Amino acid sequence: MNTSNVGIESFVPLIPTELAHESGKVFYSGRAAFSGKAPLYIVGINPGGNPEEHTTETVENHTHQVLTEFPNNWSAYRDEVWNGKPPGIYGMAPRILHLLRQLGLDPGCVPASNLIFVRSSREKHIKKRQANLIELCWPFHDQVLTALCPTAILCLGGTAGRYIRKKIGANRFITQFIEQNNRRWKSQLFSAPSGIQVVVATHPSIADWCNPATDPSSLVKQALA
Repeated sequence: MNTSNVGIESFVPLIPTELAHESGKVFYSGRAAFSGKAPLYIVGINPGGNPEEHTTETVENHTHQVLTEFPNNWSAYRDEVWNGKPPGIYGMAPRILHLLRQLGLDPGCVPASNLIFVRSSREKHIKKRQANLIELCWPFHDQVLTALCPTAILCLGGTAGRYIRKKIGANRFITQFIEQNNRRWKSQLFSAPSGIQVVVATHPSIADWCNPATDPSSLVKQALA
């Protein structure tokens, strides 16, 4: 594929139609991020929040907003209001923004999504559907990897990391970052036969990436080198 002609619209047909009216979202960054080549692809497990409190934010409606209403350079982490707080300061948003600053990357130019497009308050609430939903959504991610040719994938948490590593065969362990605290949680770097580097990072909803003792930015920087 000629990546110079890639546009965000080319990914929309790969969003499962059976999920269109469920609470959730596909895109965590906008048109600028999903056009042309991108060094990094950020992937979590699924959108958070109570589906009953976000009934109007369906996969279909949010996709339409990203395509037609939001600025070309848009990032959910930087620009979206979460839990009524000003953009970029609530939950894991400031931690992801911190990491992107360390990498010198514009949040609005970094493609970001989730393995599963359906929202749930906790991962356990979609556990029974998880494997099936990942299979439904994977063609979208597969096309992102093919079209945007990222050097590295940043997986938010172990579940996303485990599934993505399996999907692309990223089984060669490279190195790891161990938190400098009593819990000693690990973020790890793997390589796939294709050459894509996969960072399986601690989840920023729990780990404070803004703290030097728990910041995996150096590992992601190594993956992009």
